[in-house]
Amino acid sequence: MPPTPLPAIALAPSLIPPADEVPALVRLTGAEQEIWDRALPYLDVRDNDAHSLHAHGLARALLTAMPQARAGIVLPAVLLHDTGWKCVDPARILPALAPGSHDPETVRRHETEGAVIAHRILSDLGYPQDVTARIMEIVDGHDTRRHALNADDAVVKDADKLWRLTPHGLRTVGSWFTLDAEQTLRLVLSVTYDRLLTEPGRVIGRALAACAGLDNSPRRSGPRGQASVGEQ
Repeated sequence: MPPTPLPAIALAPSLIPPADEVPALVRLTGAEQEIWDRALPYLDVRDNDAHSLHAHGLARALLTAMPQARAGIVLPAVLLHDTGWKCVDPARILPALAPGSHDPETVRRHETEGAVIAHRILSDLGYPQDVTARIMEIVDGHDTRRHALNADDAVVKDADKLWRLTPHGLRTVGSWFTLDAEQTLRLVLSVTYDRLLTEPGRVIGRALAACAGLDNSPRRSGPRGQASVGEQ
């Protein structure tokens, strides 16, 4: 029989801590917000707006465990890395991303176009040329270049790929290729986990995969997907 729902309790607003007192809460501020405002018109393709924000949050988490990586390089690169998909024929995007695709030119084009867009946005914001060049170098190769140029590049690459294992990433990939949740997780893990470049990235990947796998467990298939008390 279905579990008995617990009665809800209305909490007083005073019991909810202010945002600036909550650990690990991520928000765009300052220069990042300015970059985001300029990048957003290029991110209305392939759910890239939500993807880029998720990747930004993942990059911030990775930066806490990768002190050798520079936030001033990593975070702008993450926000800008997929702007180049705006310049690609939409009909070619999913075929180029599908398993077994033989269209590397389309993937490569979004990197080169993204580097051009990154240069334009960062120049408009007055970024130093050397910083802009480092960010462009990361954007121009974030998918097709398997190795990392440095710690900054490794964090961007891992944050980008880890998005696939988030609930939003799994839903999005599944919708692209009409897969169920279990099929999506198996596909995503097969093309993601072994390509993560940092140990913190692999730790986050294992955690996300474990949660997704348990959500797909047959024991979670009861009414409304409710877990039993022993599973919570």
